[in-house]
Amino acid sequence: MNICVIGTGYVGLVTGACLAEFGMNLVCVDKDVEKIDLLTQGKTTIYEPGLDHVVAKGATEGRLRFSSSLEEGIKSSLVIFIAVGTPPREDGSADLRFVEEVAGEIGRWMNGYKVVVMKSTVPVGTARWLKELIQKHQAKPIVFDIVSNPEFLREGSAVEDFMRPDRIIIGAESEQAVAVMKDIYSALYLIETPFILTSLESAEMIKYATNAFLATKVTFINEIANLCEKLGADVHHVAKAMGLDGRIGKKFLHPGPGYGGSCFPKDTRALARTAREKGYHFRVLESVIQANEDQKQRMVTKIAEMVGDLRGMKIGILGLSFKPNTNDLRESSSIAIIRGLLEKGAKVKAFDPVAMNEAKAVLPGVEYGEDAYDAVSGADALVLATEWNQFRRLDLSRIKALLKTPIFIDLRNVYDPNRMKRLGFHYCGVGR
Repeated sequence: MNICVIGTGYVGLVTGACLAEFGMNLVCVDKDVEKIDLLTQGKTTIYEPGLDHVVAKGATEGRLRFSSSLEEGIKSSLVIFIAVGTPPREDGSADLRFVEEVAGEIGRWMNGYKVVVMKSTVPVGTARWLKELIQKHQAKPIVFDIVSNPEFLREGSAVEDFMRPDRIIIGAESEQAVAVMKDIYSALYLIETPFILTSLESAEMIKYATNAFLATKVTFINEIANLCEKLGADVHHVAKAMGLDGRIGKKFLHPGPGYGGSCFPKDTRALARTAREKGYHFRVLESVIQANEDQKQRMVTKIAEMVGDLRGMKIGILGLSFKPNTNDLRESSSIAIIRGLLEKGAKVKAFDPVAMNEAKAVLPGVEYGEDAYDAVSGADALVLATEWNQFRRLDLSRIKALLKTPIFIDLRNVYDPNRMKRLGFHYCGVGR
């Protein structure tokens, strides 16, 4: 089966590479010619563990190629995946201009029956709007089907998530389209992946509802952690006991400086915006969004409480990406915290295993270390902001010797408080 993926960003590149691994013939199309040239040379443009290998394998075996020609991709393929960006507008709504642009091109170049699959995260109702747009741009009526097939890829483990998903969601109105989609994902039958067949609107809603719930769970445990600090309780014990309840589950009960990334902030705001447009006040979600922003600023306050007046103080920051195993800085708590520290007159020296180049573009006023130890050398305090594996087993004696004062602020609760105190650190975590 010939498939075209439009957009070679995070979702598009992972989707194209993994479908090629499933045995499909893929062409990934992007209007960014420079990016296509790099991909053709075997150079991926995003950091994602395992993705380089899957891309190289698909290209070497002749199932995966890259092009800047939408006409070629559309005409040569039965199935067209749309995986373009849907960035947030200032009001929180999703900006669909790239989807609209692609819809016009699909209508223009359609030369026979196609299944057009929306992979990007889009507001409920977009699939039907997309169908109307494509029809509007057709020179003559050609039958096609629209499918909503949302992605649930976690940055840092996207390849594994695609290959071994929790479920496949197929929103469609045509038995033919469903049959095509089942054929595409037939490799997943062997591992008994559940398939959910539903309407276009329900499929779109499933994506938003999932991310909104997970964001709520993260924010809830952060709120519990904040209360634990005031009451003298340990949030680790609280979260572990909560997670053993089958109705709750243990995942996403890890307190910290607030959620970030490309999905949770954007999707929660978009869903809240959709609710307001329909005259519904989504109270829980509105509170989650505000509490998450407050949590990031609360971390700045926590640092100030440990250090004192921040003016002129040098703070070492470990971790810049919003989570480990990615170079994605979008809505990263680390970035918000660093900006808060700079506003209070602090000096910051930071280190991240892979996100340094990206950080230099958005945080020009920050000094960058060669490694974790260089970042904390001569600092008045150390802040562990992202829990990269290499930060989980630091040489604490060396860290203590390098710091001016042994202040260790662990925003990911990586280290044991009692051990840190025995080693002579002025230590604090979140909710402990």
